[in-house]
Amino acid sequence: MRMFVDVNESLKIAMSAIVANKARGILTTLGIIIGIVAVTTTMTAFNGMQTAFRQGAAAVGADVIYVSRMPWIVMNDWFEYRNRPNLSMDEADSLRTAFRGRAIVNPTMNSRRDIKYRSSVQEGITVIGTTELLPVVTNRLPEFGRFLMSFDNLYKKPVVVIGHGVAEGMFENVNPINKEINIGAHKFRIVGVMEKQGGSTFGGPDFDRQVFIPISTFLKVFGGRRSNDVDIAVKAASMTDMEDLEYEVIGEMRQIRKLRPSEAEDFSINKLDSLMGAFNSVVGAVLAIGLLVTSISLFVGGIGVMNIMFVSVTERTREIGIRKAIGARRRSILLQFLFESAIICLVGGLIGIAAASGITALINSSGLMPASNSPTILTAAVLISVLVGVAAGFVPAWKGARLDPIEALRYE
Repeated sequence: MRMFVDVNESLKIAMSAIVANKARGILTTLGIIIGIVAVTTTMTAFNGMQTAFRQGAAAVGADVIYVSRMPWIVMNDWFEYRNRPNLSMDEADSLRTAFRGRAIVNPTMNSRRDIKYRSSVQEGITVIGTTELLPVVTNRLPEFGRFLMSFDNLYKKPVVVIGHGVAEGMFENVNPINKEINIGAHKFRIVGVMEKQGGSTFGGPDFDRQVFIPISTFLKVFGGRRSNDVDIAVKAASMTDMEDLEYEVIGEMRQIRKLRPSEAEDFSINKLDSLMGAFNSVVGAVLAIGLLVTSISLFVGGIGVMNIMFVSVTERTREIGIRKAIGARRRSILLQFLFESAIICLVGGLIGIAAASGITALINSSGLMPASNSPTILTAAVLISVLVGVAAGFVPAWKGARLDPIEALRYE
């Protein structure tokens, strides 16, 4: 009961002191506001980058294994990978035969070409030669029109399905279906437009600036040296089969390439997990550095609060002496100043959260990345504000609580 009375009394005195010194309180919170804005915006940006990356990488497929000549992420030994032999269509066919009835195998080839429709030109578009199985492997579907069919590949038809960004850039409000475009020097008839996937994510592929043609047509018109550069996607029957499937794919590819047991693989297995792991490692390191830097502003804000609290204790030394003379305990004085510094920082933190929410809304509306303040971030910001207040106010409050009442009453 006594403890409750002390807390209640200390809280009232702290609130009265803050209200009596509004201007000083507002100026004191500036450092905390800046610190909370910096920390909250950094965390929001990190979450936004993760969300944008996940959305962009969703087209890769979490249950798909990609067999390629090169790994998606090369940290070192680039020359070793560079000297590997390309994957061929014959190897893709052999792998498809080996997994018939157990997994979906889809080969793709790609090349960058300029695309032209009348006077409109799109430069550097990724042209992908593939089969009708690509939507099954990647879950990417046409928004309207159709995707490639088996007979398109069988008869090497000059048809194309264009990405959403390509359609917007070349046709605006015109229906592109059945229009003819030039890919390089060859004419193709548009049969479908893919759903919007989102822009390029941090240097990754821009799925909206891709077009798809039958892989047999690709070999026919863009053959030659490129005909041996194939990527093979293998989709598992379920997520639980992924680990077993990976071992099986490696085993089959070793047999197809006639590798001896002592020889290392001369191909790479790529998965969404490895891509996410590399992304999280890099962005996690950037986040740690960002939080370290932004925490400095919060530390400076805390120093400002501590300085003001020392001034407050000094100015109210006689008040402390009077309170002690009429029976106030040390803990009452300690709580009074701790509450005062904690409330100042809490108010600064709430203002900082409001400012950070405005910045987050601006980032979101700009289309740079999807950004939102999660309840976890907001709760953490409030707790950090209060903890900074307690830490910054403890030493001044301890000094005030330890004052001798006689000496405090004599203070002028």
